[in-house]
Amino acid sequence: MKSNTLLLTVAFTSTMSFMCSYFMELTMGNIEQYLALVAVVFIDGFFGIAAGVKREGFQTRKAVRVLQRVVMWIVILTVILMVEKGFAGTSWLSETIIVPFIVLQLISALKNASMAGFIKHGELNRILDIIDKHKGIRE
Repeated sequence: MKSNTLLLTVAFTSTMSFMCSYFMELTMGNIEQYLALVAVVFIDGFFGIAAGVKREGFQTRKAVRVLQRVVMWIVILTVILMVEKGFAGTSWLSETIIVPFIVLQLISALKNASMAGFIKHGELNRILDIIDKHKGIRE
């Protein structure tokens, strides 16, 4: 009886150790991508919450969405990095999928910062005009 319990315990511990070490190596090897993703979502969430407090008061469910979005994008980034590591020739996936999301989140953070009063409206328009030079300058 003891040997079966011991065998199951050792098998479970070994499996969990392998999984944890794999994800730790994956995460530490790509820490900049994870940190950039989390920082961009949190800055957008911070300015979004500040703008929301100014407009309609603090709402917990909207603040919790920031945490849900962070967890969702961390899972997506992890899966993408696992695919990149597992299949040769797919090293372009994270740049193709994550970078557009980060750019959109940064633009959203600028708009939220403007709505919260951290950036003047004219300054925001100037920044957005620099981002979209092909569209011309706003009047």
